[in-house]
Amino acid sequence: MKRTRIKRPLTGWLCCIPGQHKGHVMRKLLMSMLLAAGVGLLATPAAAQQTLKAVKTRGHLLCGVNPGLPGFALKGTDGQWQGFDVDYCRALAAAIFNDPKRVEFKPFNAEERFGALQSGGIDVLSRNTTWTLTRDTRYGFHFGPILFYDGQGLMMATELGFKLGGAGARLVAQPKSLHSFQDAKICVLAQTTSERNLEEFFRSHGLRYTPVRFQVTKDMFVAYDRGSCDVVTSDVSQLLAQKTTLKTPSDHVILGTLLSKEPLAPMVRHRDDQWFDIIKWVAFGLIQAEEYGISADNLDSLLTTQDPALRQFLGLDGELGSGLGLSADFMVRVIRHVGHYGDIFARHLRPLDLERGPNALWNAGGLLFAPPFR
Repeated sequence: MKRTRIKRPLTGWLCCIPGQHKGHVMRKLLMSMLLAAGVGLLATPAAAQQTLKAVKTRGHLLCGVNPGLPGFALKGTDGQWQGFDVDYCRALAAAIFNDPKRVEFKPFNAEERFGALQSGGIDVLSRNTTWTLTRDTRYGFHFGPILFYDGQGLMMATELGFKLGGAGARLVAQPKSLHSFQDAKICVLAQTTSERNLEEFFRSHGLRYTPVRFQVTKDMFVAYDRGSCDVVTSDVSQLLAQKTTLKTPSDHVILGTLLSKEPLAPMVRHRDDQWFDIIKWVAFGLIQAEEYGISADNLDSLLTTQDPALRQFLGLDGELGSGLGLSADFMVRVIRHVGHYGDIFARHLRPLDLERGPNALWNAGGLLFAPPFR
């Protein structure tokens, strides 16, 4: 007759151990379990911190950008990408390789962008993306420093009843009555914060509207230009950028009514603290370089400075870059090849008539502030 083996709880076998040894065995078992758990906890983050290594092995950075947003990310007829978001990725490449060209730009629309980052298809998402709690936590992402403070606006044809507040005015005052928008058809990008903000704004004001949803930014503005909707909504920076692509830009106006605040920041995946630190401190470095007044034009003359703060920032003293896995002079590389934050803004956003506003330095009335480089 075959005997059935009865499985006992873990502690059941202690009955077979002499009493004087039970305590010793239990202590050894507990220590083994804690050690195994500890190794698992320690190994997981270490195994995850592979992005910088992967980038170096590959020989270039993979950067996710908007498919085509003038001023922020736009591929020219020469095949080269240009823009504010583009230059941030070039700054990362400069910090890592001392070569801003060692970056491959991958365009993604609003629906595709998060999947591309989650799957590892890109190393960083540098695309006009709003920092929200849900995106920060539920999707497994980290947001870097806010590099552009924006707000959602509304653009419409002036012939619909709103006149410019003055010659060349960028924004006009909000309409006397929001009920002017009652039953309006409004173009909006689907699955974005813009879509939700629009719904909440109109509901809170008791207004009806018909959303005309799009997946691709270009398609939305082409449809708006053809008259498929009365109003188009997006971040003000995007409205200004896309306004330049309309048949007759002067026939359209961006209203002063803002539906939201939109802090835009680069994104990386969770569980790689070193990479997260790199994308943060390169961004902070661009801001700090402007505060110090260090540009590509005067960089070489400052490499002999005796100012302790500047010497540390430029890697002349200390090893600030070692904690990031970068060279001590990583910010020298960035400034030499890309410039500082103000240079990037002037190069790409001033042509759109975008003022610095909240995107000025903290000591110039804006919100940009870098923690100390020490």
